[in-house]
Amino acid sequence: MITIQELLYNRGLDKCAAIKLVRHKEKGKDLYNMYRTDRKAFLKYQNKQEKDVFNKVDYIVSFIGEEGLQARFVGVYKVNGKKAIHEGYEYSMSEVGGYDDLKERVIIRWENAISWHQWIKNEMEVLEISPGLHYKRFTDYFDLILEFNELQEIIVNEYKDWRNVLSVVKGIYLICDTKTGKQYIGSAYGDDGFWGRWKEYVATNGHGGNKSLKELIDKEWDYACKYFQFSILMLLPKTVTAEEAIRKEQLFKRKLGTNSFGLNNN
Repeated sequence: MITIQELLYNRGLDKCAAIKLVRHKEKGKDLYNMYRTDRKAFLKYQNKQEKDVFNKVDYIVSFIGEEGLQARFVGVYKVNGKKAIHEGYEYSMSEVGGYDDLKERVIIRWENAISWHQWIKNEMEVLEISPGLHYKRFTDYFDLILEFNELQEIIVNEYKDWRNVLSVVKGIYLICDTKTGKQYIGSAYGDDGFWGRWKEYVATNGHGGNKSLKELIDKEWDYACKYFQFSILMLLPKTVTAEEAIRKEQLFKRKLGTNSFGLNNN
């Protein structure tokens, strides 16, 4: 068994320091998406606590809780100080270098799930070290929100867990331009379902053949990476015909007004 302690100590983490392992998880908050897209907001979330849980702590080893007892490593932070505030305590922290190749890739089994912060002496098993894994795990079709750069990595590297779930279903999807709030509705009804359709977006740098999306990307080549988010609106049977899928697509276009106010052209 390999433990997170072994990995960290082998990379120079001070064995004599006071260190806590911290597993962030809160119902209703997508903390991993916050970490990926708004690091400042995540650090603010981490640094403010109702109770003085990091009292006399030199370093925290930070994780984001995932399904079951799993937790994803996202960095080591030095506790530089604290101050009392109305809501509790606010800590000053700085990230410690030397762990970038482990961040987001190491998954551990969190022992004693009741306690979200534990001293490092409590050994925890490393379940997985995924090569090049920098995307969120699949949990549910309707919880799925993928930034375009995440979709690129998943498609280009053909991650099996994602390919397995996206290629077996067809349906209606949404692309949101987070810069303008405009939306595009599309349908995936080919043999490889969402996987096959979304692969076309990756191959075309984000436009998938759509006129309005292409115009945005022609003006700014990395526009999709900056602003496009992919999600699923409806699942359709594997046996659905193209005509049936397009009828559902048109229904969502009418509901959301994407022909008049969004990015659809027909």
